[in-house]
Amino acid sequence: MTIADESLQDHAEESQNSSLSTTAARNLATTTKTAPQMQGVTSRWLLRLLPWVQVSGGTYRVNRRLAYTVGDGRIDFDITGSEVSIIPEELRELPALREFTDAGALSALGERFTQQEYAPGELIAEAGAPGDRLVLIAHGRVDRIGSGKYGEDTVLEALAGGDHLGDEPLTDPDGTWRFSYRAVTRVTVMALSRLAAQEVMDRSPALREHLATAGQDGAAPPTNASGESAVSLSSGHHGEPSLPGTFVDYDLAPREYELSVAQTVLRTHSRVGDLYSDPMNQVEEQLKLTVQALRERQEHEMINNPEFGLLHNVALPQRIHTRSGPPTPDDLDDLLATVWKDPGFLLAHPQTIAAIGRECSARGLYPTAVDFMGHSLPSWRGVPIFPCNKIPVTKERTSSILLMRTGEEKQGVVGLHQTGIPDEYEPSLSVRYMGLDDRAVLKYLVSAYYSAAVLVPDALGVLDDVQIGH
Repeated sequence: MTIADESLQDHAEESQNSSLSTTAARNLATTTKTAPQMQGVTSRWLLRLLPWVQVSGGTYRVNRRLAYTVGDGRIDFDITGSEVSIIPEELRELPALREFTDAGALSALGERFTQQEYAPGELIAEAGAPGDRLVLIAHGRVDRIGSGKYGEDTVLEALAGGDHLGDEPLTDPDGTWRFSYRAVTRVTVMALSRLAAQEVMDRSPALREHLATAGQDGAAPPTNASGESAVSLSSGHHGEPSLPGTFVDYDLAPREYELSVAQTVLRTHSRVGDLYSDPMNQVEEQLKLTVQALRERQEHEMINNPEFGLLHNVALPQRIHTRSGPPTPDDLDDLLATVWKDPGFLLAHPQTIAAIGRECSARGLYPTAVDFMGHSLPSWRGVPIFPCNKIPVTKERTSSILLMRTGEEKQGVVGLHQTGIPDEYEPSLSVRYMGLDDRAVLKYLVSAYYSAAVLVPDALGVLDDVQIGH
């Protein structure tokens, strides 16, 4: 008999069981089941960490002191492939053109910008050289370089797409560059020569007159370091001098936040609920998963919504860029400096947190972990870093890191909701029965109401363009 024949014989003997097989026995057993699992459920730290404010009227008004702002905005471009063009209206983000509304003159200026490229390490402008052009950064990272106390070069600020290198060429025909600017990465800029700008001014008396008076703020009211109207005070005096009179002025057009909503209609056949609800209620399990999905969308909107999302409501002075790309300890220190008054926590994508760990390890730094509600979390300077996968990661593998102070008593960031709504299932979330249709399908309207508000600008900071792809 061959080896193959012996193997077949052994297999035949094994197939003839001397007892009941487990496969057949399972037909008589009661299966132990779990509730439906959902991979998309996350920790949703933002919803757990924000203090929630009851908004009974559906609208939350943030009253602030009157502040005087200048044109320090970020410029958007029309980019098609590798070609960049100027959006004329965006030129009003420049301080010198903030109040200028002549669309024809703005278009004429925009048409005269030329696109230029700089390699990493290349000097874009040198301090002391004639300021012969206006430079807008379309893409890439640029260092603003000044002189230190002992004459050495010092990086004063990191600039990125949307920033500009100053608008003095429009207002000062004999001006020079106050700082040097060097490309850190490959940089694309849009440049307007002083000669081209002068041609437009010669044809537009309105533009010429506007630029002649731009920046002359002698009549501007006094302000404090935050740009708010100053309160006149007297201190350190002797005797009986006349004390100054003052009052605290308010913003006449305070911002109002309306509660947003995320909704869906849950459908379930009555036959499913009647016949298959033991041991688990089918409708209840469907509701649980639907509510989880709504809460995930709620956190996404509170970070990314163009109107009230935190990423879109960071004040421009509170937006900073990394010095070299990856999130280095220096960058995290710069971010902490934006919310230096009692910072609460950092929020970052899990991949960004991993990049922070790599950068710290490369420098021999091992930040201490902090314990929060039984969770061991990384921290920086004692400020915990919470993961949030709702912060987007771009196709270039860049992301952002949020830092915030929270609570009304601290003039921080707060969440907005309204409890006590009809058919409330969870706080500010309702499940409303909509009836049974002619196909025997039950329908439930599931609604979640929410928003977020930043009470003062320095309560929220962001580190933009963080490279995590290394």
